[in-house]
Amino acid sequence: MIIFLFGGLLLAGVVSAKFSNRFNVPSLVLFIIVGMALNPLIYYDNANLTQLFGILALIIILFDGGMQTSWRDIKPVIGGSVSLATIGVLITATIFGVCSVFILGIDWKEGMLIGAIVGSTDAAAVFAVLGSQNVKKRLTSTLEAESGTNDPMAVFLTISFIQWIQIPDLSVWEMLFSFVWQMGLGLGLGLLAGWIAVQVLNRIALDTSGLYPVLSIGFAILIYSGVGLLKGSGFLAVYVMALVIGNSDLQYRYTIVKFNEGFSWLMQIMMFIMLGLLVFPFQLLEITWQGLVLSLLLMFVARPIGVFISLMYSKFTGKEKTLIAWAGLKGAVPIVMATYPLIAGLEHGQLFFNIVFFIVLTSALIQGATISPLAKRFGLTGEPGGQQVHSLELVSVGKTNMDLVKKTIEPGACVENSYLHQLKLPEDTLITAVIRGEEMIAPKGTTQLLAGDVAYVLVAKNQRDEVRRLFTEIADGRCTVTSSNHAESPLETADEAIEVEEQAGLAQIKSSALEKKNEMNLSAKKGT
Repeated sequence: MIIFLFGGLLLAGVVSAKFSNRFNVPSLVLFIIVGMALNPLIYYDNANLTQLFGILALIIILFDGGMQTSWRDIKPVIGGSVSLATIGVLITATIFGVCSVFILGIDWKEGMLIGAIVGSTDAAAVFAVLGSQNVKKRLTSTLEAESGTNDPMAVFLTISFIQWIQIPDLSVWEMLFSFVWQMGLGLGLGLLAGWIAVQVLNRIALDTSGLYPVLSIGFAILIYSGVGLLKGSGFLAVYVMALVIGNSDLQYRYTIVKFNEGFSWLMQIMMFIMLGLLVFPFQLLEITWQGLVLSLLLMFVARPIGVFISLMYSKFTGKEKTLIAWAGLKGAVPIVMATYPLIAGLEHGQLFFNIVFFIVLTSALIQGATISPLAKRFGLTGEPGGQQVHSLELVSVGKTNMDLVKKTIEPGACVENSYLHQLKLPEDTLITAVIRGEEMIAPKGTTQLLAGDVAYVLVAKNQRDEVRRLFTEIADGRCTVTSSNHAESPLETADEAIEVEEQAGLAQIKSSALEKKNEMNLSAKKGT
């Protein structure tokens, strides 16, 4: 029966995701509604299990989001993203906490606690919603980097205020030291783990390519738990490690990314359904007006003030800051954080959980569904982000001696504007395809490599590093990757290549004719 229900929940989640795109409603809302609809049929109130599964799901979601985030995109906006993830979260949490004190009738410490829970944006919601919206890349990169890095701040503030409520004499200096320790350890060990993971993934020879994604997920879970044991920020370590892995030359990248994407969807579906099961709908009706007022205050007051102050010295325009403020979606992280007061046995733990749940639903329904129309109204839409229409991968066991390396031609690289016959490729190395936009070009000696092209190179594994250096060498006047001068005219270079190919063709014809003649002579001798 349990297995039957599990399969039914997965199917319901996938169907919900399909309808969410059609009605422009974030899929997480429908996942939660599915869970709430099952509440009368399945009695479920295990907050500990929900928290554990939620943390595991967030590890997978953060890892997938970091793997697919381009460092080139977030580098120009990293300062603003970090400011939003720290100063912005702190200001938003403080303002919301003050409002909660007066509206819910709770004390100041409890108000700061619920403010800390809802102060951060949610990576699962942001990655899912912005992935289907036509918003400028600069803004989506800022929001994705913020959501990937503000979870540690939310966890720190939530746990700190719970400890402060339970231990009134807790030192503020101890809390500040704990924050610096958590962030520093998470960042440092995340970078180290990312480097180690890349080395292992590229050098280990597994029996099948399907094991590489499992190995990468193992690294993510291990670094989270390892950093957590050292009292550091595991979420930050996972996201930083994923950034390092995703922006490195990686063997079996396509297999790893696609596996993680599917696994991330699976974890999202199950997590939100479990969170929906944990809520009793009649309890939400009891706090409707308080939840609605607090939701509106968060959307129109607390979050905008936090965004505008934290981005005060940034280069974002007023309209861009407004859109960033409106796109501060709430999702799984606040709900998972809301289980902490429940498990800690705080007096108003159930009230906090219900309020946070109500806020997440309204945020996803109102903000998630209106991000795209607001971007169009402000003129902040970007180019449609098309899906990658090509991917080649060497399908064979890990013990093969060959590998298929994918290299993007960067502007300013030595190989830019070179013809294939000019490249000093290692022996027994072959360029199997050149992708230009949505076109796949059959490579010839006269094929010219342009900036933005993607070249797939079949190379012996012990020569992969040489090929990578060849394609990443920067044009600084000392290029060594080509055997001809770039100053030659394209026409002359092409004519030379054609001549070479024609001579090779004539030589092959002569060789074939000579072999045929020898066979005829041999046959004649045998006949006599």
